[in-house]
Amino acid sequence: MTHDHDLVLRPTAAQTSAALNPPPGRTGGDLVVETLTGLGATTVFGLPGQHALGMFDALRRSSLQYVGLRVENNAGFAADAYGRITGEAAPLLLSTGPGALTSLAALQEAAAASSPVLAISSQIPTAGLGGGRHGYLHELPDQQASFRGVVKSVHTVRSQSQIPSAIAAAWESALTVPHGPVWVEIPQDVLLAETALPVVTAMDATPEDVVPRPELTAVAAQLLSHAVRPAIIAGGGVVRSDASGKLRQLAEKLNAPVVTTFGGKGAFPWEHPLSLQSWLEDRHTTDFLEDADVLLVVGSGLGELSSNYHTFKPRGRVIQIEADLGKLESNHPALGIHADARLALSALLETVSDRKDDTAPERVRTVLARVGERIASQELTLEQDVLASVRRALPAGSPSFWDMTILAYWAWSAFDPRGANAMHSAQGAGGLGYGFPAALGAATADPTRPVLAVSGDGGALYSIAELATAGQYGLNVTWLIVDDGGYGILREYMTDTFGQSTATELTRPDYVALAESFGVPGVRTTPETLETDLAKALAAPGPSVVLLPAVLRMFAPTHLD
Repeated sequence: MTHDHDLVLRPTAAQTSAALNPPPGRTGGDLVVETLTGLGATTVFGLPGQHALGMFDALRRSSLQYVGLRVENNAGFAADAYGRITGEAAPLLLSTGPGALTSLAALQEAAAASSPVLAISSQIPTAGLGGGRHGYLHELPDQQASFRGVVKSVHTVRSQSQIPSAIAAAWESALTVPHGPVWVEIPQDVLLAETALPVVTAMDATPEDVVPRPELTAVAAQLLSHAVRPAIIAGGGVVRSDASGKLRQLAEKLNAPVVTTFGGKGAFPWEHPLSLQSWLEDRHTTDFLEDADVLLVVGSGLGELSSNYHTFKPRGRVIQIEADLGKLESNHPALGIHADARLALSALLETVSDRKDDTAPERVRTVLARVGERIASQELTLEQDVLASVRRALPAGSPSFWDMTILAYWAWSAFDPRGANAMHSAQGAGGLGYGFPAALGAATADPTRPVLAVSGDGGALYSIAELATAGQYGLNVTWLIVDDGGYGILREYMTDTFGQSTATELTRPDYVALAESFGVPGVRTTPETLETDLAKALAAPGPSVVLLPAVLRMFAPTHLD
């Protein structure tokens, strides 16, 4: 009698021969790249360093495409965007100490945005581990400790036989919802030593689904089917789980208005009759959501930006679907359903009843009209015209990546992404320098369409070195830099709070001349010619820079009223 646990995959004669006679000259670094290839990786990002040279030497013996950036943090942003666009784990190869630590801000953004980044770092030689202060180059008493509070999981390797399993476990962790960055570290000597281990094959690291409990979805369906004023908040979890179609079906079945969070841009069609768009930083939207008797929150923790800076106080019943267990009811009492958004929405679609409500589209139009009137009263024509020009110039379906700059703050609320997974920003962690290197990662993932990056001059200086990367690889990214001579949003915050600003003004280079020095075409534009210049740059292959000197203002907030 044969039991399931007796079944094993028996190697073929060719596999046995290859295992007994592995190619000569392989090292621990080869085990790394072989494992990545076996797991399905095709592209890696990174920056070499002394302790990591074993990994980088092995790349030339592999089929992996390597994209090298000039700063580790920018390499992390590129891997983040690659993971967002493809839904695959994006390997990020780093060196020890300073190289590893420089990636922390990017890994924090990946954690906040649930991007599957697989960071693999070297370590000092095994003999120096343990915090004994041996004086090795790049030595830290406990390198892992710097990452435990940032990444989703940490995986250590201390011998070559551990490499495949550790990387596979990290890969599975990165791709188990909620996605996120993970950390693997391997000592220098383990990477450099020759290996007699066979070539790594047949890797399997399939993440498990996070399935909703049926008794919870049954209660949720009952509440939604009998709601009088239902509404839906759609977060980034809807986009990441490719659940936009399911969301639309449910909203139409319930006649429930939908607002998307800034991280959930594109989860619901912008011009749909039930679309409240993304005006979360507006009291009219907040009031509407508070008035819902049943509020379905999908793929959002209702954090600071998604709750109008925690001024949102729901009065009705809240149903929260969230893959991140720690976010369930973290801000508001709710019927919490721990599940992947797509699976939970599918379960609801099977059980909710059609709900008739001819008033829902009119109520949506009323809210949007009030929002429009509020913005129109502030005389912000320049800002709206600039954003509209960007939208007209950017081809539908082309992704955009936005740094922390005033135009991006406008885009969070007012920009139509024209598609799910098409607009991305650094609003998860809120660090500067995201836009351009992230766009490079997206262009690597899909070189068939142009990618737009948007930065202010302050954020641009964080990633200006990546003009060299864009030129070297010919990546199809157009970089719009809005130059207002400083940290514009901080200037506004300080002026509003203290009556004047401090430390916000910047001396900056001639960005057009600087771009051209890297062999990247650049053009200086105006608000009147922006659409034409940007469309022309996006239509041309390869990288380009469009510089817009302009001082933009933010619309007045409502959370301070």
